[in-house]
This record gives sequence, C-alpha cells and structure tokens, in this order.
Amino acid sequence: MRLLPDVDVVILLATALSAKRRPATLAEIVAAADLIQGAIPYVEKLGDAIRWLSARGLISAVDDGFTLTPAAEKIMAAIPKKADTEARIAAVQESLAGYVPKGELAPIVLTGEQLSAAIVAHNAERGTAGKNMLMPKPKLDRHFKVEGRWRRATPPRGRKP
Repeated sequence: MRLLPDVDVVILLATALSAKRRPATLAEIVAAADLIQGAIPYVEKLGDAIRWLSARGLISAVDDGFTLTPAAEKIMAAIPKKADTEARIAAVQESLAGYVPKGELAPIVLTGEQLSAAIVAHNAERGTAGKNMLMPKPKLDRHFKVEGRWRRATPPRGRKP
C-alpha cells in the first residue's frame, strides 16, 4: 500500500470543486488547489498526483479538461458537507486509503511544461482584477458596524429635524 501524500487528496478535492458542471482545465484545478491548501503544489508533485489518481481510475481526461469518474464521485459524496477543510481532507484521505481500484488504467502523463503553464496561467489570473469564483470572499469588518451610529436614520415624514 502506498502512503497517501496530502497532494493527492488536495488534487482530488480540487478536481471535484472545479469540475462540477463541466470538465476542468489544468489551470482551474491549480486554482482550486490553491484555494483549498493555500499554496500551489510543486510541479513534480502535481504531476505525480494526477498520474496516480488517473491510474487508479479516479480522474479521467475528457476533451480539453479533467473530470471525476463515478468511483471518485462516490468518494466525494461520502464526505461531510458542512465540515471544514481539514476534516474534508482527512475524510477523503481515509476513503482513499480504503479504496481498491477495479484494475489498473493508463495514467494521464503530463509534461512539466504543461503543468508549469497551468501554474503560470493561475498566477497571471490571480493578479488581474477580474472576478475569480474560486477565490475566498473577504471578511466583513464587523467592528465598524458595532461601533456607534454608522448610518443616519431619516426623520419621519411631516416632521422637521
């Protein structure tokens, strides 16, 4: 049995997050991994994770993107919906440790140039002012609303202030 690095779990979660409605490109998977983990995996580890997950029949290549297989969707359906990120990673890692593939498939082998181009595309997209749905929303400043009157009430009609 192979020890499961966290990168494999993060890439499976990132693929599930980015390929909900259509196959995800490699740059979208990298963006989702950045959102989940807070860092982009190294090129070698990213390639190894995609190769390992595809050889076990969990990720498949479709046209110009990647999607989850039915076996991976079954694993994703078993994780708790309202859990935080660490609990989700632990649940997926536990499910992958007990997963037995039906057979070895041909792995998806990506070159270092393809992986580097996806990372560069994500970094370029992160720097733009466009709307990125995979980035977390900023926290509201609750202190401003609590402290004193921040909005002036309008006087009722017919009365002068």
